[in-house]
Amino acid sequence: MPNSSLALGIDLGTSGVRLAVLNEQGKLIHTSTADYPKGLEIPEDWKTCCTELIRAVPTNLRLALRALAVDGTSGTLLACDHTGTALSRALPYNLSCPEQRQTLISLVSHGEPASSVSSSLARALRLISTHGHRVLLRHQADWISGWLLGNWCWGEEGNNLRLGWDLVNQTWPASIAETAWRAALPEIVSSGKVLGTVAPEQSQSLGLPKQLLVVAGTTDANAAVLTANAGPDDGITVLGSTLVLKRFTEGPIRGAGITNHRVGGRWLCGGASNAGGSVLRQLFSDTELKELSRQINPEFNSGLMLRPLPGPGERFPIDDPTLEPQLTPRPVSDSLYLHGLLEGLAHIELQGWQRLKELGAPPPKQVISLGGGARNPQWRRLRERILGIPVKTCTNPPAAGVARLALQAISPQHNLVSTKQESDHQL
Repeated sequence: MPNSSLALGIDLGTSGVRLAVLNEQGKLIHTSTADYPKGLEIPEDWKTCCTELIRAVPTNLRLALRALAVDGTSGTLLACDHTGTALSRALPYNLSCPEQRQTLISLVSHGEPASSVSSSLARALRLISTHGHRVLLRHQADWISGWLLGNWCWGEEGNNLRLGWDLVNQTWPASIAETAWRAALPEIVSSGKVLGTVAPEQSQSLGLPKQLLVVAGTTDANAAVLTANAGPDDGITVLGSTLVLKRFTEGPIRGAGITNHRVGGRWLCGGASNAGGSVLRQLFSDTELKELSRQINPEFNSGLMLRPLPGPGERFPIDDPTLEPQLTPRPVSDSLYLHGLLEGLAHIELQGWQRLKELGAPPPKQVISLGGGARNPQWRRLRERILGIPVKTCTNPPAAGVARLALQAISPQHNLVSTKQESDHQL
């Protein structure tokens, strides 16, 4: 039966929202995007975009939906009341809160994901200092899932690692559990768990089936991994507004700026730099990026030594809130300048893979790239030369990855994570 059981994925990115609808075979049959009217820090924009995109899904597909899941930028955190009403702007994933350093030291051990001044926990402490502790602290994906459910009590484990959740022991550390603001934290559930059915109000407003399942999602980077269908020897690099590296490992690894997740029953480790496409868009338009890229010969070095951070501070491969960007000298040639910027990003990626290897992760034999930057052939070849391994491209959006989580809830036989190398990732 056509369209008998469809799954919906909602991807909350840095600049907007993307939807993906998969059929029972995991084939992408619909996708759409919407930019935030005002920006990432405005929670109402997240709902506005979701509403617009869901209502625009063709009626025959919308009525055939059986499950949905949401992913979001890991670390974007807001304070809301118990009705889900946001109390202020959200604090974005890349915001550092150095004033919380001493409090962090008292709460978590050095090297834990939540120990950095760029962690969700640091942002949580700032929100509590502003709004008091009688609030709910929710990450982007968890808040939207709560809106769809009409219940904001849940938090997906991957989104909450940098808030302090102990994935290995499945608990909040005692130092956090004993704080006055413990009640502000969500009840943690594993990625892929069915949370309930969509709230009647949202079913009616959005035109969704009354029995549509809402499934706990994941982070945007993990959704990208699921989209890539990565094998055990693959590394995954997401070339979006930020540069994100992911790798399956035999067990968790420890280090500043490192996150460990469980996806499809396997350990997934990695880190996210503040560097990425957002830096390029500060300097060039999309049209300029395309035209200038064509003028780059990726077989040669630019001769420039640039560190393309959007501002002071870095999370990974170096955890340093004071690390300064290096965007000069700027040559007269714009194509040469872009060449140097792309090289700088490639060297950050190389440092990232080297850092993961130092901490115990096997080096990848190939890298699968996702995100807007993955479509740039000159950058792909430049990275291939600097990394010294093949670089493949996956063009399916992260929304399709989180839709696979939803699909597993209605089709348990659907395999989330490939256990063998794929010969072709040009999806």
